[in-house]
Amino acid sequence: MGGPSTIPEVHDFLSRLFHDHDLIPLPFQSILAPVIARRRTPQIEKQYTDIGGGSPILKWTKLQGEEMCKLLDELNPETAPHKPYVAFRYAKPLTEDCLEAMKADGVTRAIAFTQYPQYSCSTTGSSLNELYRLAKKDGYGDNGSIQWSVLDRWPTNEGLVEAFAHNVKTALQQYPEERRKDVVVLFSAHSLPLEIVNRGDPYTAEVAATVHAVMTKLNFSNPYRLTWQSKVGPKAWQGPQTASAIEGFAKIGKKDVCLVPIAFTSDHIETLYELDIEVQEEAEKLGIHLTRASSLNDSPIFIRAIADLVSNHLKDFEAGKIGPTGQQLSLRCPGCTNPKCGKTKEWLATGGTGNQVAA
Repeated sequence: MGGPSTIPEVHDFLSRLFHDHDLIPLPFQSILAPVIARRRTPQIEKQYTDIGGGSPILKWTKLQGEEMCKLLDELNPETAPHKPYVAFRYAKPLTEDCLEAMKADGVTRAIAFTQYPQYSCSTTGSSLNELYRLAKKDGYGDNGSIQWSVLDRWPTNEGLVEAFAHNVKTALQQYPEERRKDVVVLFSAHSLPLEIVNRGDPYTAEVAATVHAVMTKLNFSNPYRLTWQSKVGPKAWQGPQTASAIEGFAKIGKKDVCLVPIAFTSDHIETLYELDIEVQEEAEKLGIHLTRASSLNDSPIFIRAIADLVSNHLKDFEAGKIGPTGQQLSLRCPGCTNPKCGKTKEWLATGGTGNQVAA
């Protein structure tokens, strides 16, 4: 999604977010979205002020990409040099900014590599739809001007799981040894409106797969649960909400809880404000000793993981073992109501040429 790097960028970020029907389906969206964005701007500006004046997500994403490419140059010298470009959905650099930079550099081969480990039509799907729309509109990126392939999900990637598990172990060290094994490991992921979940969107299942893989890596050392955060508006969203779960644990006497942001690859407002300030304040009122596992940020384990993931993808693609997209991306949700999804998936399956690929 990206995030505003400065306070003046907040309104435009919110406006783009609430205009995106893939993420937040609203009736009369073109009318309601500007109203909601305008009303929420002062509150969200204050939140970004409280975490230092802007989101650090661009800083972390650029660092991760640059360090990944240094490793890729060693792992895959035959396709070097490698260069990362950032395309955020709602904050600069936007997809159009990314494509402009790629065009200026003369890029003809690219991997669309989602930084959401778990796929949702509302997140990765929305970004891919935007890539397709702009490539078709402007020409660059379409008709074979770029040979595309896609890394659209990686929820149980071995390195990702290891990086999460390492950070959980480190966080658990903050508890006395005699209490450590009873600490509740509370995984928290960005929620989705239930109308999206009920279409057959794979996100909740893939988040659960990541959680299970991390706990397997930890030998199920602690009791754990998966909860959801960042609900917006009056509609029903996937639950239980993280804050409500902590309140529930307090009622049943579970006073040691370790939060783990499991669907994010770096810090931003959902971790730094929602978890570290809002949820932490509520936990303190309830007498809960709440800690949080660090986000992946500049984790060398994580950076090596994404380098290995891209390295293997490149090698398999060049060897003809895989096509531009995987089997899962080609499958639309059984309750899909968005014709854009089908067109985007078909286009990506051709590597951006628009030509049909023989089965």
